[in-house]
Amino acid sequence: MDKLVIEGGKPLSGTIRIHGAKNAALPILAASMLAEGTVTIRNVPRLLDIDVMLRILRDLGCKTEHEDDRVAVDSSAATSSHVPESLMRQMRSSVFLMGPLLARYGEVEVYQPGGCAIGERKIDLHLRGLQALGAEVRETGSRIVCKAKKLVGAEIILDFPSVGATENIMLAAVLAKGRTTIVGAAREPEIQDLQRFLNAMGAQVKGAGTDTITIEGVRTLRGCEFEIIPDRIVTGTVMVAAAATRGDVTLEGSQPGHLTSLIHVLRRAGVHIEVENAIMRVGASQRPKAVDRVVTSPYPAFPTDLQAQLMILLALADGVSIVKETVFEGRFKHVDELSRMGADIRLDLNTAFIRGVPQLYGTTVEATDLRAGAALVIAGLAAQGRTVVEHVHHIDRGYDRIENMFGSLGGDIVRQPFERVAAGLR
Repeated sequence: MDKLVIEGGKPLSGTIRIHGAKNAALPILAASMLAEGTVTIRNVPRLLDIDVMLRILRDLGCKTEHEDDRVAVDSSAATSSHVPESLMRQMRSSVFLMGPLLARYGEVEVYQPGGCAIGERKIDLHLRGLQALGAEVRETGSRIVCKAKKLVGAEIILDFPSVGATENIMLAAVLAKGRTTIVGAAREPEIQDLQRFLNAMGAQVKGAGTDTITIEGVRTLRGCEFEIIPDRIVTGTVMVAAAATRGDVTLEGSQPGHLTSLIHVLRRAGVHIEVENAIMRVGASQRPKAVDRVVTSPYPAFPTDLQAQLMILLALADGVSIVKETVFEGRFKHVDELSRMGADIRLDLNTAFIRGVPQLYGTTVEATDLRAGAALVIAGLAAQGRTVVEHVHHIDRGYDRIENMFGSLGGDIVRQPFERVAAGLR
């Protein structure tokens, strides 16, 4: 299993272009099952999660191509509505196929999805939404079978603005008869991108980006060409890394409007940020200031997917910062690893109290999930000495060769097999 070896203490500098958004690409790839024709999607990153989704589509009978950042999917020969359990356990986003397969075949057989262990993430809202459209749901152990002779539009009220449930309902409702209204919908930019993609195929969806989405069902959808939005979480990760290493980085191809909450917090910490259209410049020459309170919550509030990365900056800040996690209860697993690097963090249920220290120190740490792994890479870049980050496969789920990304900005970071790392530490 690969490791990342980082020699820290070097400010990041230079210019980088942000790759496409994983969390937009995955539901859009699932939606390609709805098209009568070939779908071509650009700005698709090369990630483990993308590879798994393409493997699932091929298992269902689709033809797929992935060349550079372009993916083509032809689902005309697809015949299966059964997603193998072995593939579903590799990635939570495989659950997005429930809506399209149900809409296309009138039935779908899936299993409880896998993914990062960051807390309980039930799919009850997904299933309730499909039931409201007319599906019968039967659960046997981890196996889930949904059947519907006909999907009919309905008003669906979500108790929580779940991104996945909102997207799955959208994907089923575009071919349902009549109007579907999702009340209490999630508002993330990735949902807005899904709406744009569905409408490019001929769907009639409006309201994405607000808490009410309306879908007028259509009979068929056609193939199209589409470009994915830039990844706001990767953008935020680079921004925090630039600040934590006291560097100066220009980010191209970003959408600053998707990161207003992070920009606000970073500026409170004393980070200098210039914004001009799709270009941002992030710099920090002084020790950051503590931020008294950051609370994660659904978009447009501060994203849970950037909480771990931000904690690195706050661990180096002057003063005491407070971070409250309200989305996932298992999202503080990186704290133990940071403590081993010299961070001073105390946990009280879902709240972290962070007393900033002047310096972190390199050691061997373990990536417990995707975003925690990215945070540990930032910590290694900012720390004094060598850091070895294990279980890199978690990071590869959401970052296209993170060592190349930070290496292009002057970070001393390389990927090595375990045997070479162990030999170097003797």
